Amino acid sequence: MNIINTGKEKDCLIVSVEGRMDAVSTPEFEQTLGGWIDEGNIRFIVDLAGLDYISSAGLRGILTSVKRLKAEGGQIVLTTLHGTVKEVFEISGFSTIIPIFESVEDALQEM
Repeated sequence: MNIINTGKEKDCLIVSVEGRMDAVSTPEFEQTLGGWIDEGNIRFIVDLAGLDYISSAGLRGILTSVKRLKAEGGQIVLTTLHGTVKEVFEISGFSTIIPIFESVEDALQEM
């Protein structure tokens, strides 16, 4: 899995996640986001256009980050879900917990 900080707009850190998010790679996601939170970033747009697969461990990692950000007064939104990744979010009910947008641009308009 690759996690790429693609910039900052409207006080939001825009992050792209590519590859697979599973039990092996999810700790890297949590640590990377945790580091950015420690640096004072509390608003994230996570672009999942390049994410091919997410397991229950990946969902837990995202939820852990959501809870931490909520405690810090921050927010995380997701964009560009497709295929099986989108299905997993819908079936698990996560799409009702975490705001999901069609694109980074759409998310920026709402932030």
